[in-house]
Amino acid sequence: MKAKIVTLPGDGIGPEVVTAAIEVLAAVCNKFGYEYELDEQLIGGSALDVAGSSLPEATLKACRQSDAVLLGAVGGPKWDDPNASDRPEKGLLGLRKELGLYANVRPVRPHADLSKASPLRADLLEGVDFTVLRELTGGIYFGEPRERRQENGLTLALDTMVYSDAEISRAAHMAFRLAQGRRGKLTSVDKANVLESSRLWRQTVTQVAEDYPDVELEHLLVDAAAMHLLTRPASFDVIVTSNLFGDILTDEASVLTGSMGNLPSASLGEDLNQFGQPRGLYEPIHGSAPDIAGKGVANPVGTINSLALMLRYSLGWEDAAAAVEQAVDVALSDGCRTVDLAADGEKSLNTTEMYAEVVARIN
Repeated sequence: MKAKIVTLPGDGIGPEVVTAAIEVLAAVCNKFGYEYELDEQLIGGSALDVAGSSLPEATLKACRQSDAVLLGAVGGPKWDDPNASDRPEKGLLGLRKELGLYANVRPVRPHADLSKASPLRADLLEGVDFTVLRELTGGIYFGEPRERRQENGLTLALDTMVYSDAEISRAAHMAFRLAQGRRGKLTSVDKANVLESSRLWRQTVTQVAEDYPDVELEHLLVDAAAMHLLTRPASFDVIVTSNLFGDILTDEASVLTGSMGNLPSASLGEDLNQFGQPRGLYEPIHGSAPDIAGKGVANPVGTINSLALMLRYSLGWEDAAAAVEQAVDVALSDGCRTVDLAADGEKSLNTTEMYAEVVARIN
């Protein structure tokens, strides 16, 4: 079968890193004989400029008909008006919601040869290999009411953090299944000492744990989890947490790998594609980095590894996925570095040179 892949380059460095992933896709599919077709669509600020919407109907339709979606990044200073009715981030949040992508999977595995790029001591990075499952379509990013209002001469802003037990349960089940396929430990992160939504989170995850007696479950408050990510990161296997906490903790976890540009992610739901696999959205965890956009120096590793996740989870092409990941690892072991990873005095590669090194190792 020919895979139908929608690409959403988006804003800032998004088009640069998506181009890198497409070149790697061409190389690995040529090697293994897989066929695919690409359909580029608009999202975010670029979509606002062209179509007047951060998530045009044509984009949503194409994504619904695809087998997988590869995204760059959205947002930038041009569209940062806080009073705007539509913003780039609204398009991304809307796409996740419309496609039912309730679980964002973010693997964190520092490369041994990049320990100097991390601010943590090298001994703390030994054995670090964990995955974060962030609930993606609930919580404070989607809760209602959401408003500003005037009250007693003051301007008040209100966001609502709301979860149902069903939303928590389905994320927890996926996290437990991930843990079963790894080292059998799950850490659930919440703020149950303060938040009622977190108390429901903890209660529900504890109930789901009864279905997985082979998985060790621990609960951590989010402030403790943030500390342990920097003091004992190797103790984690799978982490499951809410939308807001997952957003923050995975950005923190990126420093373990040396750069936010290294981390991939896969957003998954229950809808299956023609391959009988989840129709997922794949993107690096970094933003649009407007300060370096157009300079050709963006790190494409996170997007290339997101492509590998797409090959694995949505297309079932495990041999191709493993080849991409191995090519990235070998390139890094051979000293290939973009500027965000290069040590003082060490040669750095631009975006094109970096993905060319990955392609060379695939070939």
